Amino acid sequence: MPLLQHHSDAPLKLRLARDLTRVIKRGNPWVFAEALRHCPPAAPGTPALLLDNKRGKPIARGFYHPRSPLAFRTCTAEPTQPLNDDWARYQFERALALRQTLFDASTTGYRLFNGEGDGLPGLIADIYGDTAVLQLDGDGPAGFWDVPGIAGWLAERLSLQRVYLRPQARTEADSDGQLLIGSPPQKNISFLENNLHFTVDVVQGQKTGFFLDQRDNRQRIGRLAAGRRVLNLFGYTGGFSVYAGAARADHVTTVDVAGPALAAADRHWQLNGLPADHHQSVQADAFDYLEKAQRRKKQWELVVIDPPSFAPSKQTVPNALKAYRKLVAAGAAVTATEGLLAISSCSSHIGPQALLQAVEEGVSLARRRATLLGLFDQPADHPTPLVLPEFRYLQFVLLRME
Repeated sequence: MPLLQHHSDAPLKLRLARDLTRVIKRGNPWVFAEALRHCPPAAPGTPALLLDNKRGKPIARGFYHPRSPLAFRTCTAEPTQPLNDDWARYQFERALALRQTLFDASTTGYRLFNGEGDGLPGLIADIYGDTAVLQLDGDGPAGFWDVPGIAGWLAERLSLQRVYLRPQARTEADSDGQLLIGSPPQKNISFLENNLHFTVDVVQGQKTGFFLDQRDNRQRIGRLAAGRRVLNLFGYTGGFSVYAGAARADHVTTVDVAGPALAAADRHWQLNGLPADHHQSVQADAFDYLEKAQRRKKQWELVVIDPPSFAPSKQTVPNALKAYRKLVAAGAAVTATEGLLAISSCSSHIGPQALLQAVEEGVSLARRRATLLGLFDQPADHPTPLVLPEFRYLQFVLLRME
């Protein structure tokens, strides 16, 4: 089964306009259009050979998208390595081998392919039990990878019942996906995470249906939740809530603006056999909820704030940092003395230091002091190239409030 789309012509040759050879050889897979001498017309996903800026020496192979700011994505920095199905199959097996060292039967929901982090530019594959969800990061990857062939490889290699393609991450966010193999997905596909039971809606759910990247942080919160009253804001389908409940939190409140997400949070609580009177779901805007809670002088011993991305672009960073400061200040105000406050950012344009500064300012606005217990990021099934900090989007700050 083909894993790459067939291109009959020889690879297109692209020449750098400045010296990026060392950067590319060190593992940075991205070349933007302004770094190329010319951007010739070609179909998105056309295989290309990248030449250096001095002598025109080949330095990398990848694929090209002339109408994207991210014009060239490196697949290999070995220019003599042909990009064919054997190359792709090797990369797939390499990614699978890593996951087999990370997970056993207690976790059946994980990311198998994490794009550039697995040497598979623009290709995402998440596994939920007997179902795989594919996603492509734009038209370049869509023109390079052979999606039906990849679906066949996944189904055969992992004995899956179903493979579903989600819309492209940037260009088709509002369109329907496509069933590639198996029967149409039900709303509640079951999977395990550290022996806890969850379900996922791979058609309508956010991202590929579940926030797999917060797995380690959910487990971290679970270890801290015993005997505490827990507030989970932007709780979505209740991942942090279930971990807290399973760790015998005294009580858990899940807040989200979406009714269907809260219904799933309630279902997940029940699936794990947790006591019904220890959980409350509240449909509300998190900012409004915190404001009302502060007026009523309500407090919790553990507060988790996991908002959606506030900074989809560099231009939105200043407003995003204001939002984080406001959230931290409101969260700090409802966290009990000696309680724990966690805040997460999934905004790739906001680095750890910028987030920590916003957190510090937010705590100060609340007229509180705090101790930093840890700054954490994404788990090992979301690997990133060491030299590509833009790929490390997830930050998770854990504080003890004074």
